Amino acid sequence: MKARVFVTYKPGVLDPQGQTVCQFLKNQGQSKVRDVRIGKLIEFDLEEMPHSDAESLLKQISDSLLANPVIETYRVEVV
Repeated sequence: MKARVFVTYKPGVLDPQGQTVCQFLKNQGQSKVRDVRIGKLIEFDLEEMPHSDAESLLKQISDSLLANPVIETYRVEVV
């Protein structure tokens, strides 16, 4: 069973890496780019289990290890 966790900064939290990429793109003439936010994608290969159990497991892992709840949010996707 495949699963993914997407971790991104919460709205309003400064994303210096995203700002740097955005500024570079604008300097390269990409004037249509308004903003860039950089995040993390973590992929998992899990044993077969009910989707609800996989989501619960990944939420527990995300809360305790993958995301800083003060400045980051995450989204779990079980495929």
